[in-house]
Amino acid sequence: MAKPALLMTGRMMPLIEEQLDQIFDVHRLKQPADLESALAAKGDVFEAICTGAFTGVKVDDALMARLPKLRIIGNFGVGYDSVDAAAAGKRGIIVTNTPDVLTEEVADTTLGLLLMTVRELSQAERWLREGKWAKQGEYRLTPASLRDRSVGLLGMGRIGMAIARRLEAFGLPVSYHTRRQRPELPYTYYPTPVELAKAVDTLIVITPGGPETKNIVNAVVLEALGPRGVLINMARGTCVDEAALIQALRNGTIHAAGLDVFLNEPNINPELLTLPNAVLLPHVGSASVYTRNKMGQLVVDNLKAYAERKPPLTPVPETPFNGW
Repeated sequence: MAKPALLMTGRMMPLIEEQLDQIFDVHRLKQPADLESALAAKGDVFEAICTGAFTGVKVDDALMARLPKLRIIGNFGVGYDSVDAAAAGKRGIIVTNTPDVLTEEVADTTLGLLLMTVRELSQAERWLREGKWAKQGEYRLTPASLRDRSVGLLGMGRIGMAIARRLEAFGLPVSYHTRRQRPELPYTYYPTPVELAKAVDTLIVITPGGPETKNIVNAVVLEALGPRGVLINMARGTCVDEAALIQALRNGTIHAAGLDVFLNEPNINPELLTLPNAVLLPHVGSASVYTRNKMGQLVVDNLKAYAERKPPLTPVPETPFNGW
């Protein structure tokens, strides 16, 4: 029996590639520009796509329209804003992602980035490495501390909840904003991002990406956060108005920012690199071998479920499973 055809939109970790080769007839794109030739050769036979935002290929409605046999899109990552899931749902195509397996890792990284930003730990390490401790004395007392802070979470899904639990362990009060209030939670809810920012001095962005959350943190929100304010973005670069953030960091509208995500990754706005009050990480929120292997295996298991005509493990809400 012939293997079903699968389009892999870019290089994946060996764990994924090796297993999918056993299940599918895999066509790999070496670069996004190869997509057209792949569609010309096999567009009428692809039943599955394996993709991730890092591949640079947008799986939009126009692409789906050229794949008449497409039934499932396996996305590497909990966020799937590079896939038009709403369009997929209308076409009866299942989209899967990789939730839960990265929740704790991203929450851990968030608290690490928060500490680095508030206590200037990366700057202090550079002070030591550059020999300044011996030549110029101790690193300065940091003007900010976690001890007198209140934290607002912009987003309260699986990862937001894991972050909130960690913040409680640090003895910090937690508030949140989501599209819908969750009355079962013990945290204070604010109906808008601006109201949340006014009420706290530390804002952690952990909301999904996509058009609905584009620039959800804008100049107005940053102004509301205030001169003691610290912004941590673990969500998507699109969630923060980057130009407004750069201006806010330059003129003291907020105190500091810690960023793990950016617009146009990996081509970072050079202005960010010049800001001493910005702590920058290269999108490593879930980047451990342990967690990425868990994510990769979930991608494989979802696609394998299609090949075996079993229910997918983690279909996204826009594409509920009703059978193959």
